[in-house]
Amino acid sequence: MKTAVLNVVALSDSLIGENAPNLARFMKSGRCRHLLTDAPAVTCTSQASMLTGLTPGEHGIVGNGWYNREAAEVQFWKQSNHLVHGEKVWETARRHNPSITCAKMFWWYNMYSSADYSVTPRPMYKADGRKVPDCYSDPPELRDALQRELGQFPLFRFWGPATDISATRWIAESTMRVCEQHDPTLTLVYLPHLDYNLQKLGPGHPDIAQDVEEVDQVVGDLIDFFKRRDTRVIVLSEYGIEPVDEAVHLNRHLRQEGMLSVRVEEGLELLDAGASRAFAVADHQVAHVYVRDPADLARVAKCVGDVPGVESVWDRAEQGSRGLAHERSGDLLVMAAPGRWFSYYHWLDDSRAPDFARTVDIHRKPGYDPVELFIDPQIRAPKLKLASKLLRKKLGFRTLMDVIPLDASLVRGSHGRVEMPDALKPVLMTQGDHGPWDDALPCRDVRDVILHHLLDGALSQ
Repeated sequence: MKTAVLNVVALSDSLIGENAPNLARFMKSGRCRHLLTDAPAVTCTSQASMLTGLTPGEHGIVGNGWYNREAAEVQFWKQSNHLVHGEKVWETARRHNPSITCAKMFWWYNMYSSADYSVTPRPMYKADGRKVPDCYSDPPELRDALQRELGQFPLFRFWGPATDISATRWIAESTMRVCEQHDPTLTLVYLPHLDYNLQKLGPGHPDIAQDVEEVDQVVGDLIDFFKRRDTRVIVLSEYGIEPVDEAVHLNRHLRQEGMLSVRVEEGLELLDAGASRAFAVADHQVAHVYVRDPADLARVAKCVGDVPGVESVWDRAEQGSRGLAHERSGDLLVMAAPGRWFSYYHWLDDSRAPDFARTVDIHRKPGYDPVELFIDPQIRAPKLKLASKLLRKKLGFRTLMDVIPLDASLVRGSHGRVEMPDALKPVLMTQGDHGPWDDALPCRDVRDVILHHLLDGALSQ
């Protein structure tokens, strides 16, 4: 039967209440369970586990980014589906019913996929330094048709300090158009709106109620749309957000221990991963630590383990026992304590931070940076400064959009840990009662839930 999976990022049952009538109604109509996430509980890892039914050690997506040892480069937010090893759920379904088709709307690793229809963010990077909002699609003409009907994909509303509901709404509206035109059997929809202010403000902030209400309206529209098309709906989330109040700067500690190297360019310091004896790739509440010489492992493990705010350090054996051992993984994996998260910062003096540190630059930074959700509070008249910089760009001048602060204490929510209160855990909601599962479901079993829907209960491996 036709199935739609709505990935309402960062949704937990604590958020489903009077501000989310559509989600509350859907939850009562079927079955709701908590999901047990793989470590690390981050976007790319969780999605790969749900769509393959494999562990991170098997599918290879050990985080949103990792260190490419051969290229000696940290690589974040890559998009090729070839990076995800293993059979995807729509491929499994096709083995049993070759007529099954899949539309993958903004889920990650969405380029060069075997899905029949794919749309994903993909800005144009011009030689003059401009970043032009755009998206990628397969087939290619789908991108042109969607942007002709809906307007340019609102990239700067998708991530950065200007994020709002418009990007999530654009994704939902583009999904409905794809379904009307192509009628896929399986539709995967990524709805990220809740994720932003939960990280920026924290789950206890009163403004989160408005975000819940906004995403609930979008979800309600999609549920009604799919109901009219006789399509079963699954609602899930990848992870839950927990409140945090302090960042942990692992790379600064490693630098002070003489393990991390920097390269100085015009007085600014860049992480020199290839020259470093050890460094951390920070990814929310998890960090992969790469150690060049095995003889340094014990020293590095003690160094990061002694840092306040670190809960645990997993060596290769421990990673193996948790399904995370892979060549892309760090030699050590570090987990933050509750209420803490890891910054990528490696400089000791803000005046020597690389120029991209004060910009939204998800690919150049050697780690995840939630501070990109903020405008630097020290900027006077920030709207005027932004308008001036945008005007210069439109006139063809090179200019740096350096409006992001370097104050990691601003961040109030994070994720990545697997141990958290039930009220903050991700959820899986299905219509009716499908499948013999316990109340708490490993995220890898989402694949089987989808197959049960698609194949009318005839689950096959």
